[in-house]
Amino acid sequence: MDARLNVFESPIAGKFLKHIVSASKVIVDSPLPAATQQLVALRASQINGCGFCVDMHTKDAAAAGEISVRLNLVAAWREATVFTEAERAALELAEEGTRIADGAGGVTDEVWARATEHYDEEQLIALVSLIALMGTFNRLNVITRQPAGDYQPGQFG
Repeated sequence: MDARLNVFESPIAGKFLKHIVSASKVIVDSPLPAATQQLVALRASQINGCGFCVDMHTKDAAAAGEISVRLNLVAAWREATVFTEAERAALELAEEGTRIADGAGGVTDEVWARATEHYDEEQLIALVSLIALMGTFNRLNVITRQPAGDYQPGQFG
C-alpha cells in the first residue's frame, strides 16, 4: 500500500504533527502507567483500523518489555486473564470512548465508575486525553493510508 500523502514532508502536516506529538508527550509524562498507555493506544488503534499505529504501539510496547501474550490478547481482553482489573477498566473506557458513534449516550456511567475505582483524576485526564489523541492519530493515518510494518521502536522519539 502506498500513502496518499507524504505527511512527513508536508510543511502543514509538520506543524500539525509537532503540536499533537507535544500533546502526546504530556500523556507519556503523566502518572498513567506506561503499560496502560500502550495497551489503550493499541486497542483504540485496532478499533479504528489503523495499521500504522497498531504496528507502532505493538513494537514500542514489546521494546518496553511488554510480553507477547498480552499484546496478542488486547483485541480479546474481555476473555483474557492476563490483564489487571485497572487495565481492564482502562481498555473498557478506551472501547466506549473510541466507539462513541456506535452507542447511544457515549461512555456509560458504569464504565466511568469502574475507571474511577482504579485511577485518580490526573490519571483519568491522561487516559481520556490518550483516547482522544489516538482518535486523531488514527484518523490521520487511515485517511492518508499510511502503510504499516516498517516502524522501528522509538522511531519518533
